[in-house]
Amino acid sequence: MDLLLIMTYAALCITIFKVFNIPLNKWTVPTAVLGGVVIIGTLILLMNYNHPFTQIGNQVYSTTPVVSGVRGKVIEVPVEANKPLKEGDILFKIDPVPFEAEVARLEAKVKEASQGALGMESEVAEAEAAKIKAIAERDKAQREFSRYKRGYDSGAFTEQQLDTRRQAYKASEAAVKVADANLEQAKIALDSEIGGENTAVLSLLAELRKAQFDLEQTVVRAPTDGYVTQLALRPGVMAVPLPLAPVMTFVHTEEQFYTAAFRQNSLQRLQPGYEAEFLFRALPGKIFKGRIDEVIPAIGESQFQARGALLGTDALRTSGRVFVKLSITDDLSDYHLPMGTAVEVAVYSDSFTHVSIMRKVLIRMKSWQNYLYLDH
Repeated sequence: MDLLLIMTYAALCITIFKVFNIPLNKWTVPTAVLGGVVIIGTLILLMNYNHPFTQIGNQVYSTTPVVSGVRGKVIEVPVEANKPLKEGDILFKIDPVPFEAEVARLEAKVKEASQGALGMESEVAEAEAAKIKAIAERDKAQREFSRYKRGYDSGAFTEQQLDTRRQAYKASEAAVKVADANLEQAKIALDSEIGGENTAVLSLLAELRKAQFDLEQTVVRAPTDGYVTQLALRPGVMAVPLPLAPVMTFVHTEEQFYTAAFRQNSLQRLQPGYEAEFLFRALPGKIFKGRIDEVIPAIGESQFQARGALLGTDALRTSGRVFVKLSITDDLSDYHLPMGTAVEVAVYSDSFTHVSIMRKVLIRMKSWQNYLYLDH
C-alpha cells in the first residue's frame, strides 16, 4: 500500500510539473518530496490508528477432555474418529459386571432392611402387650399387699407374710417400668425415619443410588453435538476417574467465532458492532465481512495470582495485545475450513471513514499475496 501511494503521488507530481511547466530546481523538487512525505505519512497514520489490522487471529473452539466416571476396563469403543456425533451418543463402554453385582447386593440389603422395619411394628405391639401384662400383675400384687396389710392389722397374718407381699408388689412395679422402657425403645426404633423412610433403609437406599449411578457411568456418552478426534482408545485399556488421565478429547461443534489480537495502540478504535473484514491464508483472493462482538476486558500477560514470592518489576514489563471476539456474517459453507484456521482481520471504525478505502485496498492486495509461498 505504501508503494502504491508513493507511485500515485509521484504520477500526480509528474503530471502537475508537466501541465503547469514547473521548473525542476532546488526549491520545487524538495517541496514536492516533503509534501509527499507529509501527505502519505498522514494518510498512513490515520489509516493505521482508525482502521486497525492484525495478522494474529484464529477461529477458536472448545474441547472437553473425556474422563471416565468410574475405574474399569474398556470393553467397547463404538465411536469413530472425526465422525459427527449427537448429544448422548455412546463414546465407549466399561465392563459393567462389578457394578451390576454391587447393585444386586445392595438391592438385597434394602429388601432385608425393609422386612426388618416391618418387624419393628410387631416388636412395638409385643412391647405394648408386655406392658399391659406387667400392669395387670402389678395391680394384682397391689391388691394382695393391701389385703395382707389389713389382715396384719387385725392379727390374721404375720409380719413376714406382709413383707413377702410388699416385696412382690415392689417387684411388679419394677416390671412395669421395664416394660414401659422396652415399649419406648421399640417406638423410637420404629419412628426413626427421614422423609418417610426408616433410617437403616434410607442409608441403604443412598448406597444403592450411588451404585446405580456408578453402573450408569460405565457407558460414557457425548456431552453435546460434536466429534472425537485423534482417537487412540482401544478395548482393554484401564480407564480411571482421574482428571489428569483423559482417554479422549471431544470437540464441540458450537457456533463458531473468531479471536484476533490487536496492538494496544488500536484499543480506542475497537468497539462492539464495528465492521470487520477477514482474509484467510487458506482462501487466497477472497475477503469476508463480519463484525466485532466483544472486546475481551483483560490482558492475560498482566495477570498475577497469590503466591509466596513478591512481584518484581519484570512482572510489569508486559506488552500484551488486546483480544477481540469477532464473527463472520458472510456464508462460509462452500469452503472447507477446519476448525482453528488462521485469519487476518481489519476493523473499520466510525472515525475518518473516508480513509478506510486505503485499508480495504491494502487487505485485498494482501489476500492476493496468499497465492504465493513466501515461507523461508
